[in-house]
Amino acid sequence: MARVATAVKSNPAASIAAPSRDDFAAMLEQSFVTQSPQEGQVIKGIIVAIENDFAMVDVGLKTEGRISLKEFAMPGIPAEVKVGDEVEVYLERVENALGEAVLSRDKARREESWIKLERAFNDQTRVTGVIFGRVKGGFTVDLDGAVAFLPGSQVDVRPMRDVGPLMNQSQLFQILKMDRRRGNIVVSRRAVLEERRAEERTSLVASLQEKQVVEGVVKNITDYGAFVDLGGVDGLLHVTDIAWRRVSHPTEVLNVGQTVTVQIIKINHDTQRISLGMKQLQTHPCDGVAVKYPVGGKFTGKDTNVTDYGAFVELEPGVEGLVHVSEMSWVKKNMAPSKLVTPGTEVDVQVLEVDSNKRRISLGLKQTQENPWNSFTANHPAGTVIEGEIKSITEFGLFVGLDSDIDGMVHLSALSWSKPGEEAIKDYAKGQIVKAKVLDIDIEKERVSLGIKQLDSDPIEKAGAGGGALRKNQVVTGTVTEVNDGGIEVELEGGVRAFIRRADLARDRNDQRPERFGKGDKVDALVTALDKTTRKVSLSIKAREVAEEKEAVQQYGSSDSGASLGDILGAALKKKVKKDE
Repeated sequence: MARVATAVKSNPAASIAAPSRDDFAAMLEQSFVTQSPQEGQVIKGIIVAIENDFAMVDVGLKTEGRISLKEFAMPGIPAEVKVGDEVEVYLERVENALGEAVLSRDKARREESWIKLERAFNDQTRVTGVIFGRVKGGFTVDLDGAVAFLPGSQVDVRPMRDVGPLMNQSQLFQILKMDRRRGNIVVSRRAVLEERRAEERTSLVASLQEKQVVEGVVKNITDYGAFVDLGGVDGLLHVTDIAWRRVSHPTEVLNVGQTVTVQIIKINHDTQRISLGMKQLQTHPCDGVAVKYPVGGKFTGKDTNVTDYGAFVELEPGVEGLVHVSEMSWVKKNMAPSKLVTPGTEVDVQVLEVDSNKRRISLGLKQTQENPWNSFTANHPAGTVIEGEIKSITEFGLFVGLDSDIDGMVHLSALSWSKPGEEAIKDYAKGQIVKAKVLDIDIEKERVSLGIKQLDSDPIEKAGAGGGALRKNQVVTGTVTEVNDGGIEVELEGGVRAFIRRADLARDRNDQRPERFGKGDKVDALVTALDKTTRKVSLSIKAREVAEEKEAVQQYGSSDSGASLGDILGAALKKKVKKDE
């Protein structure tokens, strides 16, 4: 104050503007207000002392603030601070009850971290953090002051039983979700590992080539094959590519952890899928099989697999042939292969065909057994009458069970002489015992043709005059069975039916009236057409009258007799009546 007074004396003008002691106090207080940091801000300070696990930090206020040394530590890393270090702190209050500034290093670091984390989240970049605690459903991660949640499913690409080795270790994470208002951050370590693994996988796949022989370790086994680790990328070894022989399950050959030598069959660079094979490194057992298993040769093999279309028989390890369902039995054509053979059993087969190019062998089972068709043909030649049970009825005939499990067929046309097949088949039922005649046997096509109507003689052969065979231009007698506007239907001897058209009912047009006939009437008519194949017989009364007239003229008429046509016909009629008597 002495210096101030001296200055006033030397400068009278200054004495007028010199402030008082109260003015200095007000000015000092105002300087603190205008220059002091605001509460709720992150400010810089200098550590001026370290006392009893606390750091004294000067932030330019009236008094220093105290911060626990723990707040300067990181998970797994102790605090490393010393006097004179400049640090960023969060100003909670300018002055507390003790007159000290209330500071926080944790909140400052958290505020700083949130800004960095939001930038990393928007840019989809990785962040560094430390797993420091375990909570329900996952773990807590320190992201340089900000606490994030790490779900248990996001720790690794595979479930981990022990996360201990990862605790308190600095590592990279990917931010999946964050909400600053709620203070929530969700991170993933798995996403980082998968991205890194994808990069390594792409690089490794690019270095591989098809047909390349590599070593790998069996990583996992499924029903359809095994996954082999080729050093960072997995390849699928399908069960059909393990060995040339049939392998029912990969565990028959492989074990998890086993080292195998495989060949790369195919690489799909788009999907990064790799197909592997073991059998491709071995000689195919079918090489030279045509010499070892010649066509016609009979061998014993093991039934390895049964399908809807046949059965596979193993002749030796790696050499299989197919017995088609058609080559299993001589007579059981419609039976499922599973009812004829059993997997795991030994069977005798015959080689039918060998395709060396396609490496296929066709085998026959029935060829090693006696063909029942030969004995059946010998014992039942055509014309033999046999008896059997109706096995089935179809739209084209009956199937009858015969000896040696052979079925014969009675076609619709072979059911009845007098009825149409569609009508005659209604007289039969499944399970009914019937007799039939063997008409034909085709061993190559394995067919037996039977006939039921052939048990009796053809009615046409005895429907003629005097019980003889029916012939064209023959006069026959029939019984009227039906009358309609178009003509009359007549039944001849033996049940043969014929139809007489209206125009053929009489020579005289006035007598061509169907109604002049009645059911049961006997009529004489001439056979004008006869087709034994279609069983069609055409009759004509008119043609008979014309024929009789011609005959009468030839017999009784002459140019010089003087007799009239009426006299001639009368004489012929009397002769016919006398002959009939």
